[in-house]
Amino acid sequence: MKKNILLVFLAASLVSMPACVKVKMIPKLEKPPEISIVPRPQSVERLPGVFTLSTEIRVIVPTGKPEIRSVADYFISQIAEGTAVGMSVVEIDPALKADLQSKTITFNISEDPGVGTEGYTLLSGPDAIRVEAAGPRGFFNAVQTIFELLPPEFYSGKANAALPWTIPAAKINDAPRYAWRGMLLDVSRHFFPKEFIKKFIGYLAMHKMNTFHWHLTDDQGWRVEIKKYPRLTEVGAWRVDREDKHWNAREPQKEGETATYGGFYTQDEIREVVAYAKSLQVTIVPEIELPGHCLAALASYPEYSCSGGPFTVPPGGVWPITNVYCPGKEKTFAFLEDVLAEVLALFPGEVIHIGGDEVDKANWKKCPDCQARIKAEGLKNEDELQSYFVKRIEKFLNAKGRKLVGWDEILEGGLAPNAAVMSWRGTEGGIAAAKEGHNVVMTPTSHCYFDYYQGQPAYEPPAIGGFLQLSKVYEFEPTPAALSPDEAKHILGVQANLWTEYVPNSSHAEYMTFPRIAAIAEVGWSPKELRDWDDFGARMNVQFERYRMAGINYAKSSFNVRMSPELDRQTRTVKVKLETEMKTPEIRYSFDGVEPGPMSMLYAQPIFLKKTSTVKAGAFFEGELAGRITETRFVAHKALGKAPRLTYPFSNRYKGGGDIGLVNGLRGSKSHTDGLWQGFEKDDLLAEIDLGKTTKLKEITAGFLHNIDSWIFFPTTVEFAVSGDGHDFRSISTVKSDVSPKFADVAVKDFSVKVSGKKARFVRIHAKNIGLCPDWHSSAGGKAWLFADEIIIE
Repeated sequence: MKKNILLVFLAASLVSMPACVKVKMIPKLEKPPEISIVPRPQSVERLPGVFTLSTEIRVIVPTGKPEIRSVADYFISQIAEGTAVGMSVVEIDPALKADLQSKTITFNISEDPGVGTEGYTLLSGPDAIRVEAAGPRGFFNAVQTIFELLPPEFYSGKANAALPWTIPAAKINDAPRYAWRGMLLDVSRHFFPKEFIKKFIGYLAMHKMNTFHWHLTDDQGWRVEIKKYPRLTEVGAWRVDREDKHWNAREPQKEGETATYGGFYTQDEIREVVAYAKSLQVTIVPEIELPGHCLAALASYPEYSCSGGPFTVPPGGVWPITNVYCPGKEKTFAFLEDVLAEVLALFPGEVIHIGGDEVDKANWKKCPDCQARIKAEGLKNEDELQSYFVKRIEKFLNAKGRKLVGWDEILEGGLAPNAAVMSWRGTEGGIAAAKEGHNVVMTPTSHCYFDYYQGQPAYEPPAIGGFLQLSKVYEFEPTPAALSPDEAKHILGVQANLWTEYVPNSSHAEYMTFPRIAAIAEVGWSPKELRDWDDFGARMNVQFERYRMAGINYAKSSFNVRMSPELDRQTRTVKVKLETEMKTPEIRYSFDGVEPGPMSMLYAQPIFLKKTSTVKAGAFFEGELAGRITETRFVAHKALGKAPRLTYPFSNRYKGGGDIGLVNGLRGSKSHTDGLWQGFEKDDLLAEIDLGKTTKLKEITAGFLHNIDSWIFFPTTVEFAVSGDGHDFRSISTVKSDVSPKFADVAVKDFSVKVSGKKARFVRIHAKNIGLCPDWHSSAGGKAWLFADEIIIE
């Protein structure tokens, strides 16, 4: 069905349009592709006909290949669960290459060396399906593709024999681009039950990802049972419950308080998870953090620190990371080797992650044991002491047949000989490591940190900050152009990370993971030249339906309407462009504050606003709201577009619209990262506005934000003054804040003064910053922020 071409007639009091308007064609909502596979295969050719599942079908596998038989058993069990169609497995001599036979799904071992360990070919016809792969991983990936060829209802896991379970006939050739396609889940900051860990691993397998990075230890919790050191879980797995407070505003444990929040995995539970991951062809990489991020361990065994403690497990944020393992004591290494020995017994994978990030070396500098170690080993400084630490641990792991990987800080002071690097602080660390011949997994914050917001913060659940939308993940290129072809071979692959400071439960974890997991999966799997955002978006429309059927709490942020206002300073008009990240939905909007619905005005071109208005918009797909209703409030006033002269410049981190950000008519939300707030670090806001001519005034208003968890405070006072010549200012009023600096909630407040018809050409606003975070604040002494969104002159 084609969409009608509509002219948008807007009320003249609110919207102005040129006399002659060219109306854009609203794009047709394309029917989702019949074959929609994520991540995209190397090649797909649609053939005539469909293959219909039935109880008569036999799944044929080679004899003497139990790992392939295991994949076949998994396949038929999933088919039975999702479709109510029961099938049987038949083993045949692999020397007798099975041909396509009617009503069969055949697993043949490939003789093509180019298929690799994870690649496959799949040929489906009206009568039979044949899969060829080198081993179980390839067959497993082919099985995931077969699942995607079925209707999305398959993913509900609710067997429905009434549906026609058909698979389109096709020829598919496929293999991954990178060997490492992973995702990290942090279970230290918030603990997730074993059942969700298994579900999470299933999500990776669904997207043909093969590595689960299990972040098991950190300052806020130790999550793995170690038999030799029981206090690691008796003490280190628990902290006082401050879950009702912001992560960075949680007081340390007080004397007499009982630690009740937390949990850990027994060794039997870990073996169960490892076995489950193996059945899904996923390798688990455990992370045991050292030499920093270890307060939970030091709270349990303080003798392995420099100071000897005592310590408690912190209930929230810790910065800087000063209480770390002491490398000057031999018993520290004995302890860590004991711990790692038990970890190695639980996790059979080749790679062990040791962290190595964000180590503040202040205590090492004043520790006699550490200084003695530096002298005895002929080290230059504390950076080389960290390198010594990592190299000792690597030597232990190598002797056990394992390999070490760490965050890119392990480059400091010299990299251990066989270590691999996870490059998270950009790609520079990965480039340096690859040039030195070390293997690298690319996981920069810019594209791979799923704890960042994926939509406009005002419409998202709490996140650590940052902004990483679906398209940004999708555009990531893991192999830097700065590397030569030989150096580029050291790029093992790509990984996304879900840190959980602001992710307290499984539902929230799913929301932060989906749908970005699909984008990172395609980055790691699909050929670079085949990656195309529009094609990905079309396939994602089907993928969203699979998520819905599976009951996954996926984010719909990519369907939220983004408003891009632009002020024309000459006409004092705001042009508002509406768009969504996903291009298929139609956008409906209103400018009178009314909630838009499927019959509201259809967006075709930018809206022009002249008077105070609230624009609300939503994306609709087949009459249903696809995301959330978003809004932008525009306020018309006499200072609109008249750039203020600032005594103290705004921060480059929070520009809030730049030079005219305080007079562009746009009001900010409760999110300080929405792009509409202008930030002043420690400085006051002292702004003078020239109205251009003597003007009769009624009221002057300045809007501010308060969020103590982000070090943002309301001004203590706001002074309003006017002048006729821009030199001699007359104070009209000083308004004191009536909100306590300790107010815990996020709030927006206008500071206003009635002017009673006074005339002036110049207006000055002086808002006093609190300066430094008060003594009671978790970051006492740190520079406080003052955030302003608009100076309104009526």
